[in-house]
Amino acid sequence: MALLRLGAPARAGAVLAVAAAIQLVPLTAPVLLSTDVYSYWDYGRLAVVHEANPYEDTPIGFANDPAFKRMGAQWRQTTSVYGPAFTLASEGHAKAVGDSAAAAAWAYKALAALAMLAITLLAVRVAARPMFAAAFVGWNPLLAVHFAGGGHNDAWMMALVFAALALAAAGRRQLAGAAWALSIAVKWVALVFLPLRALEARRKGRRVGHAGFAATAAVVVGVATWRYGLSWVDAFGPVGRNLREGSRYSIPGRLESIGVPHGAAVGVLVGLFGLAYLWLLREAWRGHARLGLAAGLLLVAAPWLVPWYLVWTVPFAAVEEDGTAQVLALALTAYLLRDAVPL
Repeated sequence: MALLRLGAPARAGAVLAVAAAIQLVPLTAPVLLSTDVYSYWDYGRLAVVHEANPYEDTPIGFANDPAFKRMGAQWRQTTSVYGPAFTLASEGHAKAVGDSAAAAAWAYKALAALAMLAITLLAVRVAARPMFAAAFVGWNPLLAVHFAGGGHNDAWMMALVFAALALAAAGRRQLAGAAWALSIAVKWVALVFLPLRALEARRKGRRVGHAGFAATAAVVVGVATWRYGLSWVDAFGPVGRNLREGSRYSIPGRLESIGVPHGAAVGVLVGLFGLAYLWLLREAWRGHARLGLAAGLLLVAAPWLVPWYLVWTVPFAAVEEDGTAQVLALALTAYLLRDAVPL
């Protein structure tokens, strides 16, 4: 519990150095615990190598591609589940790395590690207790394993969310709006947090960047529609499949393992999250957007839960003076550690 007592007197250089070391060390290892980076690579190659549409065509149609044999089997007959900004970026990645699986994996790992460093530094920028925030995020080994080690794109989304928070704090509200739009265009889950933040801003009389958000969203939608047609909207379909199937470490999955029907477990927990979200909207309207708690409760209710989703809640909990969110973030870290390091 020493971390919970870490505050301003802590030496900034030492705290940040330890955070950087923890978050960067897994770059020296091969891809850890997940093959998602090869799925990203495959979807990018569908567009730039095979002139296919990753929102309409599945990887199995191009089984001779070097990315296909390395990606997870569950994604081989699935169209892309990612937002258009990420898919467009994955095309650039695929062009840059060519046919090299090693370069493809390392590039995504490096980008995720840099995103984690950015999240840590931006958390320092916006937190009331900067060194506590740096340690709470940067010293989390599970995040390091799954981002510098696994290359997951959730770090991109959260780096953009924290860029939005930092830009808003600096009075650059249009750029903040643009960052929010890009975060949603990487991964849809950022939509959960934006209404809470918007209600808080309205309550406090803080001006927001509607024009920046709208302009960026229009550009992303325009480019995505030009590139993929309207099929990019269908990315929600595979996400729905995951929600129906669930994952073994999700709380609904645990309830199912003790005899609760999957549908009932999902229905109850999603319903409870819905009620909690209404309460969180009320809290935000009162001037307190509890983003860390919202993300933590979302993870508790989610039928599909994997360890790297922790990045949704840990950085928010680090910067908000919300003990409930911090305890929940630490509890989820401890719980999901068993998925990363089976005991």
